[in-house]
Amino acid sequence: MTDPVAVAEENLARIAACEDKAVFTRVTRDRALDEARASKQRGQSLGPLDGVPVAWKDLFDLKGLTTRAGSVVLEDDPPAQRDAPAVANLAKAGMVCVGATNMTEFAYSGIGLNPHYGTPRNAHGTEPRVPGGSSSGSAVAVARGLVPVAIGTDTGGSVRLPAALNGVVGYKSTVGRYPMAGVFPLSPTLDSLGIFSRTVVEAAQVAGAMRGDRPVPLQAHSPSGVRILVPTNVVLEDCAPAVLANFEAAIERLAQAGAAIERAALPAFDALMRLGDRRGIILAAEAYTIHRGRLDSDAADRMDRRVVARLRTGAQIELTDYLSISFLRRRLIAETAARLAGAFVAFPTAPLVAPPIAPLERDDERFFATNARLLRNTSLGNFLDWCGVSLPSGFDDDGMPTGLLLSAVGGNDEALLSLAMGCEAIVAGP
Repeated sequence: MTDPVAVAEENLARIAACEDKAVFTRVTRDRALDEARASKQRGQSLGPLDGVPVAWKDLFDLKGLTTRAGSVVLEDDPPAQRDAPAVANLAKAGMVCVGATNMTEFAYSGIGLNPHYGTPRNAHGTEPRVPGGSSSGSAVAVARGLVPVAIGTDTGGSVRLPAALNGVVGYKSTVGRYPMAGVFPLSPTLDSLGIFSRTVVEAAQVAGAMRGDRPVPLQAHSPSGVRILVPTNVVLEDCAPAVLANFEAAIERLAQAGAAIERAALPAFDALMRLGDRRGIILAAEAYTIHRGRLDSDAADRMDRRVVARLRTGAQIELTDYLSISFLRRRLIAETAARLAGAFVAFPTAPLVAPPIAPLERDDERFFATNARLLRNTSLGNFLDWCGVSLPSGFDDDGMPTGLLLSAVGGNDEALLSLAMGCEAIVAGP
């Protein structure tokens, strides 16, 4: 049996030795060693996750720490009195908390820059590349082997996107699948929890335990005979050549493995594109409402200017606009579920690989344009209430990872994870 204390010490040593000090914002060394010792002393294992280290995006309440949400304006808030329920559930499964990971301030960007605690560098590339956001530190921690598992949140792509950009597995759950108490919100309508890991099997084990269930191993489902729809509209447009090449090669391998590949337009995607900026009304209105008091105080002067600019867009949204988009969303969710009729959906997680950090720090206009482009594909699934798993699909000529996103109608998380297990090695390729 592996010694959980030795495992915790090894993970803590790797974190301490990592030259990128922006990956973690706090390391919970004492807690990790206490939990590892408890695991060792139990004598009887709690299951496959007992003694396994885990890191948490700094949106989750960790008992005794102030939840900072990537911001300095919350630093003086009182520490959490208890763990968030999701944290407590994994602790009950024996997982060892090693710390809080960095993130975009208040989770409001898909790029992952943070002017307060530093920007974690992508785990790949010869020059500093963006980590993806907003769960930047969680993705990089797994990609760099600092922890085997990290937890994030996904409102517009904040798990699947950084997973793809860093070459790891990223699972976004259906909204409402996990308890959201003790998790600092961005958009209560769209917020969901997610998992970063090196394999889908690991993500599936954690997914069960995070609900408070004793992990029951899911069986891998072969893609043979499974209907997988590849949308012909929106998601394949304006993709980098390597992204598209790796995606098409993966789809061909899935077809050779027996998957029933269908290619057709999804009308909901065109409807959302026609909405333009209005499709972001739900997120913008709810985020503004949450942060309105800060925006009206001197706290705004201490926040990331890009986050402040995005939050302020919610001030002009009328209730009738919010409601009309909410009603449209409900209709599109139902219509798309009927259109798919049990099929899964596959397309590139992001249309480009991780871009260099420096140009985006210098140029806000370029930052906002790149942010919108990076989040285009993933945000469609959030609007349609899908669950999704981003799988590594290869690299470009510069060694930057690409990802293939498998999605399913909301509520089909276990079926999706089983299929992703069966597709993982096929998508990764030779």
